[in-house]
Parts: sequence; C-alpha cells; structure tokens
Amino acid sequence: MARIRIVTDSTTDLPKELLEQHRIEVIPLSVYVKGETYQDNVSITPLEFIERMKQSPELPKTSQPSIGVFVETYDRLGAGGDTVLSIHMTGGMSGTYATACAAAEMSASNVFVVDSQMISQALGFQVIEAARMAEQGLTIETIIQRLKQIQDRTSLLVVVETLENLVKGGRVGKAVGWLSSILSIKPIALLEKGVYTPLAKVRTTSQILRTLLERFEQDIAQKAVKGIGISHADNLPLAERLQQEIARLTNVPVSIRPATPVITTHTGAGAIGFMYYTE
Repeated sequence: MARIRIVTDSTTDLPKELLEQHRIEVIPLSVYVKGETYQDNVSITPLEFIERMKQSPELPKTSQPSIGVFVETYDRLGAGGDTVLSIHMTGGMSGTYATACAAAEMSASNVFVVDSQMISQALGFQVIEAARMAEQGLTIETIIQRLKQIQDRTSLLVVVETLENLVKGGRVGKAVGWLSSILSIKPIALLEKGVYTPLAKVRTTSQILRTLLERFEQDIAQKAVKGIGISHADNLPLAERLQQEIARLTNVPVSIRPATPVITTHTGAGAIGFMYYTE
C-alpha cells in the first residue's frame, strides 16, 4: 500500500530520536565558519558551532541544500509509489523552499512541497503532525489543510542579544527601524509570514520574561494549547526560567532544544525562540 513519506530540513530543532521514530527524512543545510563547511546539526553540534562563531572574525555563512540532493531524496522515497510531502523552513529566510519546489518538478516521484512560514520547533509542529497523520492513513490533501491551520495558529517570538547577526545576514525584515538602538537593548520580535516584525525593546531578563508571558497569556485565552517549544543559542538559563513561568499558566509540556547552527547564524549567541500553537 502506498504511503506518504515526510521530508523536512535541519532547522526543525527536533530531537533525532523523534525524527527517527516517525521515519522523517531530514535534508541538512550547511554552515561555513572559520574556513570550514559543516552540515547543519550533523557534522557540527550547536555548542561547537557557537564556539567557532565566537572565534570567527567574520559572520558564518549558511547555504541551502543543492537541488540534486532534493531530487535524489524524492526519487528514492517515491520509487515504490509512495507520495512525498516535503515541509520546510520559511521561504522568507532561505531559498530552501524554492529549491525544494524546483526539485519536485524534476523528480519522477509524486511530491508536494509546503512552506511552513516558520523555523525551529514551530516548523517542527507541522512536521510531526504531518507524520502522525500520514501514519493514520489520512490523505495528502487533508494533511496539507491541517498544516495550514497549524501555521495560522502558531506564534513564534524571538529574543536576540544583538541585531548584528540579523543585519549582516540580511534577515532583519521589519526590524530595520531598530538599527539605531543602543547596545543594551534586547529586541523581541515576532516571525510573521517569514519576516521578523518588531514587538518590543527591553533591557532586562525580567522584562523579557514579562513581555513573552503577557503575549502568551493573551494568545492562549479561551484556547487549548497544543504544543510549546523553546529553542536557545547557548542560553539554557533563560530558557529554563521561561519554562518554569509557563508551567504556572499551563500543564502542557515545554520542549527545550538547542537551536541549530543555521538558526544561530541568523540570531547570534544568547538568543531564544519561544513558540506555541493553539486550537
């Protein structure tokens, strides 16, 4: 019987065990730092990458997978008649989605490509839901419709220590107006349709927590929380403090994960991403 095979990229921030459990195929992006190229979260760990980034005089560079890698993956997974559903990080921050679409046209397999409009565990929400639905034998049309619902009900807030990496990498989006801010400011932004949109500027950890929690309470009012994730770029203390505060508001488990090198390249060390979706 034909199945639906799930493909994603390395920016999901999902644990390897969970990806393997659901037989999700991961195509890694690449990062270039201090003269070496690494596969994202494969040949270099998040902490190893942060150390190399700190030592590098230049901002690391990221690159999307080649179209050939996508075509090979799609052809292999669909060779027996299976359908491929490929779900990727927002096209607003990477050409990965566009390359996947081009590869789908070239592949001999039946391939559907989805722009998650998200990154990190917010992308992971859609990937895991798609895998579970595929395991239940639901149709590709039903799964894609569900992913759009999750996308519309997901919030992703990002706190960075500095805008330097976002500016140099060209991912600053609507936050360009913050460029004149003094160094002590810690920007908080929403990721909306793949673009960073300013939400607040704070100075202290307490203000970060208060801003995130107030937004969370506002968003979940009269709704059921279905998933919560915190990803961090070597800032576990802040991630754990936020996790503790969230526990006062809901009993939904909070997944804390290190951000992959590709994401850390854009946000810089010390950043955290707080994401959740509701029904």
